[in-house]
Amino acid sequence: MQRKGINYDTGFTRIGAPPSRGAFIPTQVRREMEIIARDLHCNAVRISGSDPARIALAADFALEQGLEAWFSPFPADMTPDELTRYFAEAAQRAEQVRQHRDTQRVVFVLGCEMSLFNHGFVPGATYGERMRAMMNPQALAQLSVSPDELIRQFNDFLRLSATAVRGHFHGPITYASGPWEMVDWAPFDIVGVDLYRDASNRASYRDQVRAYFAHERPVAITEFGCCTFRGAADRGSLGWTIVDRSTQPPRLTEAVVRDEQAQADELLDVLTTLDEECVAGAFWFTFASYSYPYHADPPHDLDCAAYGVVKVLGDATGNVYPDMPWEPKRAFYTLADYYARTG
Repeated sequence: MQRKGINYDTGFTRIGAPPSRGAFIPTQVRREMEIIARDLHCNAVRISGSDPARIALAADFALEQGLEAWFSPFPADMTPDELTRYFAEAAQRAEQVRQHRDTQRVVFVLGCEMSLFNHGFVPGATYGERMRAMMNPQALAQLSVSPDELIRQFNDFLRLSATAVRGHFHGPITYASGPWEMVDWAPFDIVGVDLYRDASNRASYRDQVRAYFAHERPVAITEFGCCTFRGAADRGSLGWTIVDRSTQPPRLTEAVVRDEQAQADELLDVLTTLDEECVAGAFWFTFASYSYPYHADPPHDLDCAAYGVVKVLGDATGNVYPDMPWEPKRAFYTLADYYARTG
């Protein structure tokens, strides 16, 4: 596997949800990039968020550490026209970073699962409404346009946006697609898909991965992951939904059992599978889930519903990284060991 990666969040916002990361302190970001490169033994990092300026800063720190930087703007609740302009502006920043470091080690990721996170592709004013619409075939059948027309319109948008990006950015580009999106990969250099494993696709996961090679481009799994409770491996990309943020403080909606080993075991199993299938890159989701802090009281331990390989704390604790407001979980060491052994 050429790219041994992890996702890194610089802060993402969408309607009806709190920011995924509040404080963005350059010294912390720089130190985390150092840890990702030297201690996790990654050689690539997908840096995502809503603010291209934050991504650019983190990408520069990543390149400084010898990492390949996947510049991944993550817009939400925008219209297609707004998205195209947003990506063009983000591409200018990505190119500035690339030229500043005089490197080819920058990949532009043209958004993430946009049919779900943005307007104009699936019915619904919010992420939740669009998700419910996608899971309701009857609602989709009542649309004035056919599913084939929706797919065509979506791919027209991707092609237009990719062209806008190439007008400013001169490195490879990809898109972090959802597995439900029927993407025409002709405008892209790399096939990218957020492909989580869960109970529904455990038996067919390898076949799903292999199907993406039919597009005759390198295939990167831009997200895969598992939360930190017993049984989370069966929930895949929906493990995070057990948090109720309408209460203060937020709490878990289920009495789950915290299980760091279960997360580490799933990480190792899926990563081994992806390596065996010869993907061009794999990016665990994620380094830190900054808005899912650990708590000693189980009902308030939001880290159970976190995908991060570190658990975020209220204060630094004097552990092996006393300068950081988090400490490693078992998945951290599992990932580091695998990347080191396969390097």
